[in-house]
Amino acid sequence: MLIDFYVEDHVKSALMEDIGFGDVTTESIVCEDEIFVASLVSRCEGIICGLEVFRTVFKILSGKVEVKLLFKDGDEIKKGDVLATIKGPGKYILLGERVALNYIQRMSGIATETHKYQQAIGDLPCKIVDTRKTTPNFRAFEKYAVKVGGGALHRFNLSDCAMIKDNHIQVAGSVTNAIKMVKANLSHAHKIELECDTIEQIKEALPLGVDIIMLDNMDLETMKEAVKLIDHRAIVEASGNVHLETVRQIAQCGVDIISSSAIVAKAPTLDIALDM
Repeated sequence: MLIDFYVEDHVKSALMEDIGFGDVTTESIVCEDEIFVASLVSRCEGIICGLEVFRTVFKILSGKVEVKLLFKDGDEIKKGDVLATIKGPGKYILLGERVALNYIQRMSGIATETHKYQQAIGDLPCKIVDTRKTTPNFRAFEKYAVKVGGGALHRFNLSDCAMIKDNHIQVAGSVTNAIKMVKANLSHAHKIELECDTIEQIKEALPLGVDIIMLDNMDLETMKEAVKLIDHRAIVEASGNVHLETVRQIAQCGVDIISSSAIVAKAPTLDIALDM
């Protein structure tokens, strides 16, 4: 769930970026007290996300703009659905239109893409999760959208979990060294995840006790071998080259988690419009 003050601060910054020193077009055409009525309309099917953020844009601009939400985040929508109605001074509706749509289109696109991946996994005991490949300063909104779409969340930032990757191993000299160095410096409250490219790395890591083992860019047969070798001694995560067409095959290998940047980085925006 997004915290109200965080959303408001973010929206204020977005409005400042977009409005600059004023909307010279709207101020030339629309009278201050002219009342407009508009509808937020879906142009396609998907999962709606970001409705409260959409409303917050107009709340910040003017207390005279009334936004009535007709759906809630996570609802499935279809082409032609009226998602919300907006009534108030036309100046402020036009002033906030683009920013409000940018939020809801982007967040709904991510929720929709995540839903597709999770549906492809179906009833298999595996979760689709996001990564840190997010838009700078927009991560909280993108991760919220993943959750709304039915996915689960990976670490939010670098301080959440110790994640030993290939470059860390290279610097440390070996998997063993990297794990020992992290354990010596880490709080008891943090988990340790190790990225493994080979079966040999997994064999080296298992006696040292890591919480999560990521199988990075492994083919299906190697993944199956790795899952059998780990044998529930750690959470097993698959990552790398995850696509909608292959995600179920990966889940069938027995992994617990599939992380994919595609559900955020490659998610198309959902076609939603504001009709006067």
